[in-house]
Amino acid sequence: MARPDVNRSGEIEVFVRVVEAGSFSAAARALRMTPSAVSKLIARLEARLGARLVSRSTRRLQLTPEGVAFHDSGVRILADMAAAEREAAAGAAPRGLLRINSYVPFGQHRLIPLLPRFLERYPEISVDTVLTDSVIDLMEERADVAIRAGPLGESRLVARKLGQSRMVVVAAPSYLELRGTPRVPADLDRHNRLAFGFARHIDGWSFVDPAGAAFIVPIAGNAVVSDGEAMRLTALAGAGIARLARWHVAPDIAAGRLVPLLEKFNPGDEEPTHAVYVGQGKHLPARVRAFLDFLVESVRL
Repeated sequence: MARPDVNRSGEIEVFVRVVEAGSFSAAARALRMTPSAVSKLIARLEARLGARLVSRSTRRLQLTPEGVAFHDSGVRILADMAAAEREAAAGAAPRGLLRINSYVPFGQHRLIPLLPRFLERYPEISVDTVLTDSVIDLMEERADVAIRAGPLGESRLVARKLGQSRMVVVAAPSYLELRGTPRVPADLDRHNRLAFGFARHIDGWSFVDPAGAAFIVPIAGNAVVSDGEAMRLTALAGAGIARLARWHVAPDIAAGRLVPLLEKFNPGDEEPTHAVYVGQGKHLPARVRAFLDFLVESVRL
């Protein structure tokens, strides 16, 4: 009989993550543990089982036959546990840890200001929030919900639309005083266009000519940023011209801190925002369903 202080499910999860990640260090990053802690846990697991699971004689992670069999069984056990938890949580009151991943502008300007009201409504839920404009793997990062901007690609994830906002080209008055105001898209060749450091679904800025024909102006400049909020702040500092969702910069435009440019050439394209998650229907945990319903009710873009 197993000792009551042995967290067998935790050991199985760490071992499976080590195998899937291909190394102790990669698994440690995903699990937010240190590599030494992961190594010690696997060593304790092997000692308890009385069997070597991982060969340590090579630079590459290599499973022993016992390790292969234990991994296969572990995957099935974790899947069964997850299914049992989903079924139990579906009918339970919203409680537990909710892991949220959001793109930076939405997180700073919409999500975080709403969290106090959400947590007051659901006092048995706690939240772990990460802000990044990089697209993450929900399963790998163990996130319950991710908030993403832009068109969604093919995915097994379920999505709920939270809203959409027209795109706008903007610059600070200080930049325009120094460099002049572009009157037609061709004038952008003489201006610094701020770029993102990650791939976008369209590699450039969209415009339409007076006849209504669409075309793309490439992005070229001397500043690259990691996320939309950094783009906004860089534009506010007068470093260049940016193209952002209007909801994100509307207060700056109203206050005169940013000036909309080339509006008669604006194609009117809109950037959608979705909440994406794993699972649906009766298998959706109550804490996730409560959060999604709260977002749909509360978010305005």
